[in-house]
Amino acid sequence: MHISKYFILLALSLFLSNCGETNASKISSLSINTSVKSLMLGDTLKLSINNPKHLEIVKVSYQLNGKPIENTHILDQVILGKKEITATVNLGDKTETLSKSVQVFNNIIPSYYKYDVINTYPHDITSYTQGLEFYNGELYESTGQRRESKLRKVNFETGEVLKNINLDDDHFGEGLTILNDQIYQLTWQAGVGFVYDVNTFEKIKTFNYGTSKEGWGICNDGTTLYKSDGTEKIYLLNPKNLSEKGHIEVYTEKGKIPNLNEMEWIEGKIFANIYQRNGVLIINPKTGGVEGVIDFKPLRKLVTQHPELDVLNGIAYHPERKTIFVTGKNWDKIFEVKIMKQ
Repeated sequence: MHISKYFILLALSLFLSNCGETNASKISSLSINTSVKSLMLGDTLKLSINNPKHLEIVKVSYQLNGKPIENTHILDQVILGKKEITATVNLGDKTETLSKSVQVFNNIIPSYYKYDVINTYPHDITSYTQGLEFYNGELYESTGQRRESKLRKVNFETGEVLKNINLDDDHFGEGLTILNDQIYQLTWQAGVGFVYDVNTFEKIKTFNYGTSKEGWGICNDGTTLYKSDGTEKIYLLNPKNLSEKGHIEVYTEKGKIPNLNEMEWIEGKIFANIYQRNGVLIINPKTGGVEGVIDFKPLRKLVTQHPELDVLNGIAYHPERKTIFVTGKNWDKIFEVKIMKQ
């Protein structure tokens, strides 16, 4: 399992917090009681009302994140992360609403994956890689840094730049993904992203972010876009109007994982870089649970060492070859790898 490697990779990214409780509109001594303090996926949530003054309670109804639940509820089809339990308590002549915040963690320890390097290819050492993706066999790349950000189509075998446009000087390029012949490219702090025609690189439109304030990584499952913003949240976007239609939160059995960066959709899972870590998480997109960890740290020693060399960033899946291509910011190589559960 290589648990030590798992903790080395994730320890500084885990922010654990205890379940907290607030009582909205609280006018009595009532409060919500949960069966356990720490909740995990699959646990049975048992709810009751603490009633120390023995008030006459006529009826109680519960909700979890706005959806009605019974006082006994199995957490088997729930997205991980922060949840709000509310209880509407009917006291006869008045009604009181109570609330309690809880967190739901994943119920498995992530598996550790090893990898084999299949091929090594040249990569532009000046490219501050932010997004990497194959589309119809062609490799596309988005790079960052102000006055240096680009959108490119690249021959992955030779490193030759086949098509290139530069972003405006005030835009810091971030992740990209391609769906239905359209490239979706994020910028970092400007609060906007761009949509291009994949064949001409003509800009089709600009879109604004919603609840997510920054742009980091983006991928798609063929129908929905998934966008990270540097927190533990991954937002689901409608590709037609780019509106946010919800989010998942990425958790292990220990706590949340922030700093999610570049992402790639690979065979039903989200693979995500953690910024400033040379590792990749394998995430269940239905729950947000981390199912696997890949430590790519040794790859950094295989590239040319220079002052501008930065962390691993860039994941691209080649569906025909069934391999993953990874690189980093200002790396002079792209590595084609195969991963295996250890």
